[in-house]
Amino acid sequence: EQQLRELSAEGYQSVISLLPADSEYAVANEPDIVLSQGLDYTYIPVDFSAPTREDYDEFVRAMQLNGDSKLMLHCAANYRVSAFYSIYAVQHLGWNANDAYDFISGIWNLDEYPVWKAFVAEMLET
Repeated sequence: EQQLRELSAEGYQSVISLLPADSEYAVANEPDIVLSQGLDYTYIPVDFSAPTREDYDEFVRAMQLNGDSKLMLHCAANYRVSAFYSIYAVQHLGWNANDAYDFISGIWNLDEYPVWKAFVAEMLET
């Protein structure tokens, strides 16, 4: 909660949260904390057990709406964020698939989460 309260002072302009509000790791009043600082807030509750193309498409729209603003992306442990951002970076920022997998593996092991391994592979093929 304290980190969220300091975002404006650190120059952030927007927050995209991929963490469902009913997660045990969610900050109960996160939208209020972010919005009270004059920041934009986008909430995309990605079910960790079932990420979807629709979730990702919403993420892309949010990324594009934020343009060059200083943006904080977050979830619970950066698993969702690292996967979505890596896919986005391949599709929009010139990364290749190896870059994406390297970035993700620096944070977590896709082999431990078959649904995510399949999701990332499918999304990188499109």
